[in-house]
Amino acid sequence: MNSAVRSVVRMGIYLGCKVYFINEGYQGMVDGGENIRQADWNSVSDIIQKGGTIIGSARCKDFRTPEGRLKACLNLLERNITNLVCIGGDGSLTGANQFRKDWPDLIKNLVKDGKITQEKADANPNIQIVGMVGSIDNDFCGTDMTIGTDSALQRIIEAIDAVVSTAQSHQRSFVVEVMGRHCGYLALVTALASEADFCFIPEWPPPTNWRDILCTKLQQQRAEGQRLNIIIVAEGAIDRDGNPITAELVKDIVTERLKYDTRTTVLGHVQRGGAPSAFDRLLGCRMGAEARLLAVLALMEMTPETEPCVISIDGNQMVRVPLMQCVERTQAVQKAMNEKNWELAVQLRGRSFQRNLETYRLLTKLRTVEKDNLSEGHHFTVAVMNIGAPAGGA
Repeated sequence: MNSAVRSVVRMGIYLGCKVYFINEGYQGMVDGGENIRQADWNSVSDIIQKGGTIIGSARCKDFRTPEGRLKACLNLLERNITNLVCIGGDGSLTGANQFRKDWPDLIKNLVKDGKITQEKADANPNIQIVGMVGSIDNDFCGTDMTIGTDSALQRIIEAIDAVVSTAQSHQRSFVVEVMGRHCGYLALVTALASEADFCFIPEWPPPTNWRDILCTKLQQQRAEGQRLNIIIVAEGAIDRDGNPITAELVKDIVTERLKYDTRTTVLGHVQRGGAPSAFDRLLGCRMGAEARLLAVLALMEMTPETEPCVISIDGNQMVRVPLMQCVERTQAVQKAMNEKNWELAVQLRGRSFQRNLETYRLLTKLRTVEKDNLSEGHHFTVAVMNIGAPAGGA
């Protein structure tokens, strides 16, 4: 997230704005004082390579109350802050939108209590909100990628590549649990990138006889000479009846039925740490620049009816999409899963998620018989070759 913070600050200064840090998230906005301090160009030097965020983040029960939001409003007005760039998940951005809607009433209460003058209230009648999504789960609908997802994937793949060495040597099966309580993006893309044998995600539970399918597949692969098996489990994985599928459960099934030497690896918060990837640094820079520009434009155009937006990436383009439309769609995914409408859940995740799922299902088949392929009875012969200097990642 530091690249986004850096970009917002420097773009704001470049556009002639006075820019402030709000430390410790909504808690810092409610507490005020030294938590809200002016930033300058050098405040964000030498931070883009650091993980996490230099301005901190914190959950805040006070901000959920009208009294807490009243304190936050006063703290912002003392510094004439009426434009907020919020980096967080759907809950954080929903809170920011509620704050925006409450702002006129909060202003009236502050005037009534004698804490601000009517002149101050008239000069700051509205607050503008621009959102950027920071979430390693990539669980926000309306953007192809959220800030932090690519770095988490990089960490997961490095861990699995290391596990593969052990599994290969000792003919072991490994069940790896990755984050994704409500979204299977990390597990799904990890399965694709690591050539995993099986993957469990909450949006697309396996068939009811998944235990038989899993064991049959692993057996066939061992019979064909494969020395290891990698199984990826999202922490929120469930079966078709909504029952949890845990890494331990999968391990016990493989051990009891197949007698394979099977281990579990829970990556946990390792996925959240470390230096950000090049993609995340660039994504934060581009989103931050777009967000700051939008905030300045919004200041000139804002009305009480102006809808807050979130900065998203669509393809390779930065776009602005209505904030609450994205939040409602994100919440609709969970609703679809609760109702066991798996097709709708996958569809709501977006085209990128759908394509990844289709690719995974195609490439993890043991073999494609003629009736399943796309040749329509024709027979072709194909060769593949590399031409040019080899390069990592090419």
